[in-house]
Parts: sequence; C-alpha cells; structure tokens
Amino acid sequence: MVDLRPVLFITGLFLALLAGGMCVPAIADLAIGHHDWQVFVASAAVTMFVGVALSLAYRPKGRFEMSLRNAYLLTTMSWVSAAFFGALPFMFSDLRLDLADAVFETMSGLTTTGSTVIVGLDSQPVGILLWRGILQVLGGIGIIVMAVAILPFLRIGGMQLFRTESSDRSDKILPSVTQLAIHLLVIYATFVALCSMALAIAGMGHLDATTHAMAALATGGFSTKDASIGHYDSVAIELILIAGMLVGGSTFTLYVRAWRGDYASITRDTQLRWYVAIIVAATAAITLWQYLVNGVAPLAALRHAAFNVVSVMTTTGFASTDFGQWGPFPGVIFFLLMFIGGCTGSTSGAIKVFRFQVLVAVVRAQIRRTLYPHAASTPTYEGRTITESVLASVITFMTLYIVVWGLLALGLALTGLDLVTALTGAATALGNVGPGLGDVIGPAGNFQPIPATAKWLCTLGMMLGRLELLTVLLLLTPIFWRR
Repeated sequence: MVDLRPVLFITGLFLALLAGGMCVPAIADLAIGHHDWQVFVASAAVTMFVGVALSLAYRPKGRFEMSLRNAYLLTTMSWVSAAFFGALPFMFSDLRLDLADAVFETMSGLTTTGSTVIVGLDSQPVGILLWRGILQVLGGIGIIVMAVAILPFLRIGGMQLFRTESSDRSDKILPSVTQLAIHLLVIYATFVALCSMALAIAGMGHLDATTHAMAALATGGFSTKDASIGHYDSVAIELILIAGMLVGGSTFTLYVRAWRGDYASITRDTQLRWYVAIIVAATAAITLWQYLVNGVAPLAALRHAAFNVVSVMTTTGFASTDFGQWGPFPGVIFFLLMFIGGCTGSTSGAIKVFRFQVLVAVVRAQIRRTLYPHAASTPTYEGRTITESVLASVITFMTLYIVVWGLLALGLALTGLDLVTALTGAATALGNVGPGLGDVIGPAGNFQPIPATAKWLCTLGMMLGRLELLTVLLLLTPIFWRR
C-alpha cells in the first residue's frame, strides 16, 4: 500500500504555511479596526493546529525519500487541503459564503484561475481582498516550483522533456532543486514588487496596486473591483498589467538563466517566440475586426484588443471591457486562446504552447514521410529529437484534456446552464482562465448565479487543469493503490 506518512508530513507543513499567510490580512484588518481580524486569527489558529499536528505525528525519523506514488498523492492532497482550510475566512467573515462558494473562491485563487462568486468587491474590507491576492501568490509560486521540480519527475504530459533539459544544462541553471526554488521565489517576489510600485505610480491605491500586481504575476485575475481593470480606464495601468501578465505567462527558468548572465537564452527559446507570435496575431486580427466591423477607433481597438488577448492567452482573466460583446469572430478567438495558455514553467494554465509545438513538429514529420517515404524524418523540439515517450505523453494529455473538457461541459449543461455558459465555463475552469463568455459568466458577470452543483464541478475542473489532469485522475484508478 501507499505509505501516507511523508505525504501527511509535508501536507502539514503546507497548512502551517497557509496559516502564516492568514496572519497578513488579520494584521491589515486590525490596523483599520475591522472586526474580521478575529476571523483570520481563528482560521489561522485552526489551520496551524492541524498542520503542526500532522507534521509532528508523521515526522520521519531521519531522511526519507518520496516515491513516485507519494509525489502524485502529495500534489493533489496539498491543493485539496489548502482549498478547504483557505475557505474558512470566506465562510466566517461578513461575506458568509456557503461551503460551495467558499471552496470555489479559494480553489480559484490557489489555481490562479480568477473566477469569483463575490459580488460587491468595491466595498469589501481590506483583509478579504488581501487574502484573495495572497492565495494567488501562494498558488502561483507553488505552480512554478511544481512545473520545474515535480511534473518532469512524474513524466506528465511530456514534461519529462524539461527534465532532460534541466539535467543537460544543470551547469547553466542550478544543480540543486532547492536553490532553484529559492531563486524562483526571489525573482517572483521582485517582479511583484516592481509591478506594484509601477501601478501605484500610475494612480492605483496601495492596496489595489499590491493585489493587482499579485494577480498579474500569478496570472490569477482577482481584482478589487467588480468592473475589473475597466474600473480605472487608464492606459498606463493597462500597459503595466500587460507587462506583468506577459512575464507571468512566460517560463520563469529563463529569468533564472538571465539573472546568472545567460541573457541569450530568452531570445533562443522557441516556446517564448511562439507565445509572443500567437498574442501578436490574435491582437492584430481582433483589432482589425473592431475597426472594420464595429467601427471602433484604431487606437482604442488596439488598446482593448491587446489587453484582453494577453489576459486570456496568459489565463489571467482581467478585463478592460466586456469583450464578449464584440461579435462572433473575436468570441471564437478568445475561446481558442482559452485552450492554448502560456509557456511551461509559468503561472498560466491551459494546454501550454510547448505541447502545440510538439504537435506541429509531429504533423510536419508525418507530412514529410508521406511525401518522401524513404527519407529520414523525425520530429524535433529545439534541435532535439522528440522521443516516443514524450510524444505519447503529449498526445495523451491533449486528448484527455479535450475529453475532460467535453465531460465537464456536459455536466454543467445537466445543471441547467445554457450552451455558451456550459462550454466556456468548462473551458475557463479547466484552463484556469477566469471569465467565460456570455451574459452569466462573461467578463461583465461572475459565477455567483450558477447552481451549487455547477460550482463544485468548476472547482474540480480548476484543480484538474492546474495539476495537469493525470496527477489527479491516476488517484482514481485501483492499480494506483495496489502494492
């Protein structure tokens, strides 16, 4: 059977970290005299008690090693436990969210999805708004470390391709995963601080600047305003957030290499070039549509097209305007961008650009084999041959992603949601994007009106998408639990 002791020990440490995070909004509420500080203190005490109890009860004697099955179980258990304990402040504060809403909001923050069930964000106390930002920061850095250190080890969805890269270039990055995680944390915190200062200079209040910087770098999308970024109607703020979202959606190990002097690695990275090219192409297409069909002024069309394309492509979910009302052509582009996502090793969700690169390389190789049957033709990624195991992992992941999206959309439709809401709700949950399309969950709406069953389905979808599907689905197979 699976040895749960190391899993429970590390889960306890995660809960203790989560409890420490609750102290920040408690202090903020106490400073302004809002009574919710007691809620955060009580939630932190409960979470800390459970976390410390687990860590002490299952503390290993000496050094222990994580098995492959332990790693799968830990990845899922840490997110599930954090989602339920992180929901306590939402349930017992003045919001009084029920369990479905509170867990939905917490999972949305931890998975950096950005979908919300809270109405009246403009009037919420500092603590709640800050807690939503902290959830995104914890989830964002956790996702990056998971993508760099855990998923390549688990060989999920072709991520072993980057495990090979790390071992081949360990002298160029860092030999220790712990050192790499520390460097990633420092770089991540630096970007958040820079973005926050820039937003404050551009006219945001300090709380808004901090929480929006957290959301941009985590590609989370939680805003402090019901109208999201449209509330500010500021070109400067939108440009700063575009820069923050672009950074959050790109590979963070590239910044580690640049920090250590390898600046050329950024321009050499083909995934980054594809990422930028897709954003530029989508922005150009929607800008032309807005200008030629909807009669929007060229600069205004470019401004809003660029911001919202970057927001959806990076799976952040900010909105400067209700892009769901732009017409069918932009709607289809935004829908497709929900499936693409950003780069691997970033805080963004969805399928990721590198898997599409692998798919295109395979299709090209197959076309060459068809035209020239006797010629040697093998698919490559950045000059390296794509092995059969990597190819099988990528194809399996992409197929499973579409199947799960279809099943999730079907489940949402069974709860009574209309076609557009069900299809885009499943896509935005699984891709960790934030808003969907349509009048209910579109950029101008939120997830509060949908049934509780639909919220639980979306919560499951957010976790499945964030943990790369197989990490969770393998736990449901009998063979996983056998000796």
